Amino acid sequence: MTRATDIRRRAIELIEQLSEERLTAVVQLLEFLSEPSKFAASNPIELALVEVIQRRLAPNEQKRLEELRKRGEWGELTDMEHEELITYEDQLEHWRVERLEALMELARLRNMDLLTLNRQFVSESQLFHAV
Repeated sequence: MTRATDIRRRAIELIEQLSEERLTAVVQLLEFLSEPSKFAASNPIELALVEVIQRRLAPNEQKRLEELRKRGEWGELTDMEHEELITYEDQLEHWRVERLEALMELARLRNMDLLTLNRQFVSESQLFHAV
């Protein structure tokens, strides 16, 4: 058996164990992954814009940020942790501005409505977090 066959067999085993609700989410994800991306960049400029729009913190940084925010709500941060939280929040605010600028430029290049384009990216992001 090939590695691909083993992987497919394992995927089928896992899928058979899923609840109906999770199965629906997995099928949606698989359908999405099997289709060519509607966000596929047609040139290097669009590719760069899509990368900015989809930029996220690394998982370990996101986890740390959530921890700092939670502890900050309870007033449990040290001065150093408070500075770390401010650094994360400043970075995210900067990225939000860059994301909006990239969305506006991509909408212009594709001759699309900004809100429609943004909804498409939000829908894609939610699909990846559905499972």
